[in-house]
Amino acid sequence: MNRRILRIAIPSIVSNITVPLLGLADVTIVGHMGDAAYIGAIAVGGMLFNILYWNFGFLRMGTSGLTSQAYGRKERREEMRVLTQAVSVGLLSALVILLVQYPVERVAFGLLEASGEVEVHAVRYFRVCVWGAPAVLMMYGLKGWFIGMQNSRFPMYVAIAVNCINILCSVGFVFGLGMKIEGVALGTVVAEWCGLALAVGLWMRRYGNLRRYFTVRGSLRVSAMKRFFSVNRDIFLRTLCLIAVTVFFTSTGAKQGDVVLAVNTLLMQLFTLFSYVMDGFAYAGEALVGRYVGACDAEGIRRVVRNLFGWGIGLALFFTLLYGVGGERFLGLLTGERGVVEEAGRYFYWALAVPFAGFAAFLWDGILIGATATRLMLRAMSVAAAAFFLLYYFFPGGQDNHALWASFLVYLLLRGVLQTYWGRVILRKETA
Repeated sequence: MNRRILRIAIPSIVSNITVPLLGLADVTIVGHMGDAAYIGAIAVGGMLFNILYWNFGFLRMGTSGLTSQAYGRKERREEMRVLTQAVSVGLLSALVILLVQYPVERVAFGLLEASGEVEVHAVRYFRVCVWGAPAVLMMYGLKGWFIGMQNSRFPMYVAIAVNCINILCSVGFVFGLGMKIEGVALGTVVAEWCGLALAVGLWMRRYGNLRRYFTVRGSLRVSAMKRFFSVNRDIFLRTLCLIAVTVFFTSTGAKQGDVVLAVNTLLMQLFTLFSYVMDGFAYAGEALVGRYVGACDAEGIRRVVRNLFGWGIGLALFFTLLYGVGGERFLGLLTGERGVVEEAGRYFYWALAVPFAGFAAFLWDGILIGATATRLMLRAMSVAAAAFFLLYYFFPGGQDNHALWASFLVYLLLRGVLQTYWGRVILRKETA
């Protein structure tokens, strides 16, 4: 069982780690254009697309759970039906984004309140990058489908290829053809479409024999779409709660001054690194739990959950020790501002508690997605998010940065506790 978990988790971790490299490459390129406004434009534009695409994360998660259950039941027609639904919804969503891109642009930049020069460049970046939306959202569906089919290697290949193509194209457009911010954006769009083409090519090579089960009319009937939207509605609403907590954490830190904002940004890098690894094991949970639920294999479900939590506890201990020994040195590598690093020391113990506070929430996300128990995920996230806001505003010591971090840890811990309690009830029914 551990071998099966690692076969899915390790490629997924590699894929996750490539995500920040894409933004890092863009920042590095614009950093050599001779104007700091270009860096600000990439930061603002990148944040906008992150928020925009984050709302469509259900296309990957819901697709993974539904596909893995069909895989466990060996229902090839259902596997193709889920893929058709996911890709179709992704394409339709992207077309809507393209149609309303101007009002989205105006509202977004009105809220972000960037300087005039940064906004000019960021708008140019947005207007080019938005044409990659169909490729990005269709890829969400394909990635979820691949994971549901117990194949996380294909998404890894695509992620690596997208990064390499993005770097090569952006460098060529900017320094070879003399393009500015538009060249960086165009490089990203070309890379996204090439990634989609590669994913389709890999699908044709490995799963082309499933084409005989492909039926557009049967897949997109209202009755066929009902379960797809039921599962994904819960994930979408859960994602909104997640975004609310994340945005509030960032904006509240910013209101406490530039130093606190810098400190929180640095400390959250420790959380982000841990999350990339835990998400890989959550993906394994999606694929394997869904497979065994579909196959009605009660012992398989129990073994997956037991082994996943063995890995989760081990990784939480490893990251706690790693951060305890070298965390502050790592922060020193991220910034040369000694004042920021010293201030971070006042809050470091909060970040040190993140692995043990959060590992269960990550693992149960994957397990419940595999079991398509998305209503429980939404319920746990809603309660935890409400507790986050309530604790912050009623924190005994006042609304300072300690209150913010304490609230965040309670939010992570409560998600894990609630999902453990409710998830065990659901799994008992599945394994009865």
